Amino acid sequence: MDNKNGTLFIVSTPIGNIKDISVRALEILKEVDIIACEDTRHTSNLLRFYNISKKLISYYEHNKKYRSSQLIKWLKDGQNIALVSDAGTPAISDPGYYIIRLALNEEIKIEVIPGASAVLCALIASGKPTDKFIFEGYLPRKKEARRKKLSEVLNEKRTFIFYESPHRLQKTLEDMCLIIPDEDICICRELTKKFEEIVCDKAENLIKKYKERKPKGEIVIVI
Repeated sequence: MDNKNGTLFIVSTPIGNIKDISVRALEILKEVDIIACEDTRHTSNLLRFYNISKKLISYYEHNKKYRSSQLIKWLKDGQNIALVSDAGTPAISDPGYYIIRLALNEEIKIEVIPGASAVLCALIASGKPTDKFIFEGYLPRKKEARRKKLSEVLNEKRTFIFYESPHRLQKTLEDMCLIIPDEDICICRELTKKFEEIVCDKAENLIKKYKERKPKGEIVIVI
């Protein structure tokens, strides 16, 4: 490094299949001084698979302010830190943006190590138009807010991408059936994993499907 500061590496990790990680990402994880991660147990499994031993520190939504100041101090002391999420690319629907913004303000070097992203994987697999799309993260938990968000699809030409949890999927599909009954909805579940499922259909038919068989795992909805 040209200055005394360390570098904050934003490292993408697999979204399901543990082999979906780049050679460069593995090199960075081996070389840094510290790895900041959402769940140390989850990241330990990944590191163990690739025979990497490294100091881990938790960094997630509820400790981001306290932990970020700690990480910035270490970076300014010259230590190199890798930021990873449990799956995919950090800063997408997780608090990674917070530490990145602080590091930029402190003129600390940022390097992004690209890789897997559930958003892009689902978009490509859905067969929907990819020239213009919008990622909305998780849909609101409350019914009124969720329906309001879904009504935006009616006047949009862009492809919409949402995350959803398995236990809320049925309620979301019921709202879709009411608000956008004619839309072709793509459910992408357990992407890159053994039981990956990509199903495109009207909300009414998807409601029947998932009543018969309760969904499990991570879900991305593309409309």
